[in-house]
Amino acid sequence: MKKKIVVAFSGGLDTSYTVMRLANEGNEVYAACANTGGFSEEQLKRNEENAYRLGAKQYVTLDVTQEYYEKSLKYMIFGNVLRNNCYPISVSSERIFQAIAIARYAREIGADAIAHGSTGAGNDQIRFDMTFLVMAPGTEIITLTRDQALTRQEEVDYLNEHGFAADFTKLKYSYNVGIWGTSICGGEILDSAQGLPEEAYLKHVTNENPTELRITFEKGEITAVNGESYDDKVAAIQKIEEIGAAYGIGRDCNVGDTIIGIKGRVGFEAAAPKLIIEAHRLLEKYTLSKWQQYWKDQVGNWYGMFLHESQYLEPVMPDIEAMLTSSQRNVNGTVILRLRPLGFETVGVESADDLLKSKLGEYGEMQRGWTADDAKGFIKVLSTPLRVYYGIHPDEKR
Repeated sequence: MKKKIVVAFSGGLDTSYTVMRLANEGNEVYAACANTGGFSEEQLKRNEENAYRLGAKQYVTLDVTQEYYEKSLKYMIFGNVLRNNCYPISVSSERIFQAIAIARYAREIGADAIAHGSTGAGNDQIRFDMTFLVMAPGTEIITLTRDQALTRQEEVDYLNEHGFAADFTKLKYSYNVGIWGTSICGGEILDSAQGLPEEAYLKHVTNENPTELRITFEKGEITAVNGESYDDKVAAIQKIEEIGAAYGIGRDCNVGDTIIGIKGRVGFEAAAPKLIIEAHRLLEKYTLSKWQQYWKDQVGNWYGMFLHESQYLEPVMPDIEAMLTSSQRNVNGTVILRLRPLGFETVGVESADDLLKSKLGEYGEMQRGWTADDAKGFIKVLSTPLRVYYGIHPDEKR
């Protein structure tokens, strides 16, 4: 029976095979590329040309970059989200918003099914399937690569045999490029004892002269880069990426637990996320109370875990976002970073909300909000529980 099918189309081997195979079987195929900021104009144009060559009835680019920022990236910055204190959760969060866009499009055109190219060995199958089940209930989900356990060669052979000159050479490394970082898989990553060599990275050091980068925040959001104002937050992120990538900043490897239960390792380069998050974290140290920082760290960690684990649609997420948003009301000021090849350091902040500028005193210098006797009394009261305990258990003193 002929079906109207939306294919989540990236232009890669698996989704190219899926479009052609479903079209050749007589289905009405709609190739939809959900762009969260990782595709260039040239790539999108090539995707459109290839989609029609593969047999799609219609191709569409769904640009959800701004939505991705407003509904996810903004809160990841608020929460200083780094999975395992390392990885900026780029692919994980992108996939969710790509899936939401695809599901929305499928509903709009009344599709019978949605297809994607995920295999059965990774996290993306879960992110796509779960989102489609919730956002497009009753719509069939088709995954040829997963269900038929297809090899790369089988897919390439099929495309070649049906008139599409497939040049999907198996490369040593595979890349996923996005606005919030580039992930790198394969090669040395598969050996736990090795790191990535220079040639594995897409961006290399082109600026060896140390410089200062100034990022201005208002209520936790970027408003200026090196004094240049930005209303478009995506453009601000891209500018910081441009500056930081020239120094090769943001390289690392992350080892973590996948949703399916096995360990996974991924290399990445993410200049903008690393610079922005560390700048934002530094500004919060100056402008938030101790307990604001503590509880923000807890919920920010959960927010990142839920994004990674395909739980973005869990009802608690808006509640976490509300707390993170509230916490940013005084996170205002300019952070100064010093950049150098392959690294950076935090210098300081300029902020009207700087709690370090207290009239009560300067740490280690002079107190003005209490007397010497006040300090002695405070210390004696603070020590009371310890004095009680060791008064009864003197043998336990260290």
